[in-house]
Amino acid sequence: MAPALDGAVRELFSAADIAGRVEHLAGEIAAAKLDDLLIVAILKGSFIFAADLVRALHSQGLKPEIDFIFLASYDGAPKSSGAVKVLRDVEGDLAGRDVVIVDDILDSGLTLDFAKRRLLALGAKRVLTCVLVDKQVPRAVAIEANLTGFTCPPVFVVGYGMDLRNRYRELPFIGEIVAEA
Repeated sequence: MAPALDGAVRELFSAADIAGRVEHLAGEIAAAKLDDLLIVAILKGSFIFAADLVRALHSQGLKPEIDFIFLASYDGAPKSSGAVKVLRDVEGDLAGRDVVIVDDILDSGLTLDFAKRRLLALGAKRVLTCVLVDKQVPRAVAIEANLTGFTCPPVFVVGYGMDLRNRYRELPFIGEIVAEA
């Protein structure tokens, strides 16, 4: 059953916690000494995380190129349809480049696995994955993120770019929608 749009949101990860993890992830990416770095953000959910992460990378002295891929597997539902569609593809040449995919959440693994395979097929030398939230649920495919901000229980989360039918993205924290008492 889908969470209600008018439910209360219980904070799981505060804005301050998120900021600290973003800085830490930027440090991990910088330490990886990637060549000709390209950040590819998976839209729509990762847009806030990706923006903060590339600013944190700048603070680490990196100057990555940034591109976007728009993938869909949810179609407004709280559960993946199982089929990933490309709504907008990357535009740049990936040949021989190190790429970091930035995504908001890893749950079924379908989207992240699809994106990684696609970018490698387009010629990327190496593709690392960076997710803000790793939801502790069984994966539909065997994939783990190279870099993870937080692990979370198997609940529906919103905020900091993540949504329920395009609502709640504006929240500065990550939270779980809970039924009103």
